[in-house]
Amino acid sequence: MRRRLALWYAIVTAILLIVFATGFYLYVQSTLIDRIDDTIDHVAEVIERSLIRSNLIDLESDFSHNFSANAQEIDADHIDIDWFSPRGEILWTTNGNSDSLQQREREILQPVYRTVHLSEAEPLRQMTEPIVINGKLLGYLRISHPWFEVTKPVKQLFLDLAVGTTLMVGVVLLCGWWLAGIAMEPVRESYQRLKQFTADASHELRNPIAVIQTNVQVALSDPSPDLEFQKSQLETIERITRRLGRLIEDLLFLARHDGGITNQKRETCNLSQILYEVGEEQQAIAQQKQIMLELPSEDANLLISGDRDRLGRLFTNLVSNAIAYTPKGGKVEIVTQPLHSTNQVQVQVRDTGIGIPETELSQIFERFYRYQPQKSSKSSSKSGNSATSESGLGLAIAKAIAESHQGQIKVESKVGQGTTFTVNLPI
Repeated sequence: MRRRLALWYAIVTAILLIVFATGFYLYVQSTLIDRIDDTIDHVAEVIERSLIRSNLIDLESDFSHNFSANAQEIDADHIDIDWFSPRGEILWTTNGNSDSLQQREREILQPVYRTVHLSEAEPLRQMTEPIVINGKLLGYLRISHPWFEVTKPVKQLFLDLAVGTTLMVGVVLLCGWWLAGIAMEPVRESYQRLKQFTADASHELRNPIAVIQTNVQVALSDPSPDLEFQKSQLETIERITRRLGRLIEDLLFLARHDGGITNQKRETCNLSQILYEVGEEQQAIAQQKQIMLELPSEDANLLISGDRDRLGRLFTNLVSNAIAYTPKGGKVEIVTQPLHSTNQVQVQVRDTGIGIPETELSQIFERFYRYQPQKSSKSSSKSGNSATSESGLGLAIAKAIAESHQGQIKVESKVGQGTTFTVNLPI
């Protein structure tokens, strides 16, 4: 993909440069031709004025003699002048190779410009014009200008543009390779995260499916069906199926969040009431573990706009996580305060649990990440998962919900002292 991006950069730039170079080349060529034509027009105008002055007294005088005298006074560098009679015969010329005018050239009424390519000599730019004074055709004037003043500059220009365009395409190709590498870096990181996510999700799904298969095989292999035993097996399957369903729902929620498909309702919610309800739901679990759970006042009026169900899930994940990993006799506290300076409300979930090392905090919101503290049992391990799902997705979902409400979530923790999760939401 990087090679393709770099190649496309180079192709598009090459097309633009070729179009620009072609336009510039044609513009310069046209300008040079116009300059030569202007020079020819100037010479023709000087000769015509001289002829008119010399023939005002006597149009029947020796016109060829007067023409020669006037034409020689013109400073025409590399310019050849031919004078033809009304019948097309050459009367006077500065070029010894001039021929008589052809029939079609004697029928012209206006000046005619053309480029003549001779067999051996340099091409010429010619203008042929009938000279009429007082309604009488005196003859034809032809002025020839060397064409090398056009061909030589445009050849050099063509070479310069070709070399410059080639060098620029090469430079753009190198820059495109470099820019494509920068552009591909987020894609590469996303791909690596996707690989890790897929591997972790496969691992999480494989375990409950294996347990379901084992229980079904054990139930089917019993030669004498025991109803109580089969009931126990079916209850196990149903419990694991519910866990598997929750895991799939969590994965679907995160996938929709990554794709920008939130599908969340927007309504005015009283955040204090939501927190009080979450605390009430977790109170029984806290009492069972002999943990003090302090709740904010239900009467506080902290109104925000959002999805009530998802906000409830956000704080349920944080509170249940704090309770699950706080030892017996500990304390979990929910504190709210409005931040008028930023027009936000701040919610903190503090616990006196085992804490998380500072080196692990940067990964705590990653999906399927689990921090396994040393010298602790499996049941008391502090991880980045919700206690309800045990899939390592609880804090990832909490962060996704906070971000979908234009909020932020952060964590502070000290080993052996506790952890504080802070959520800021717009009022």
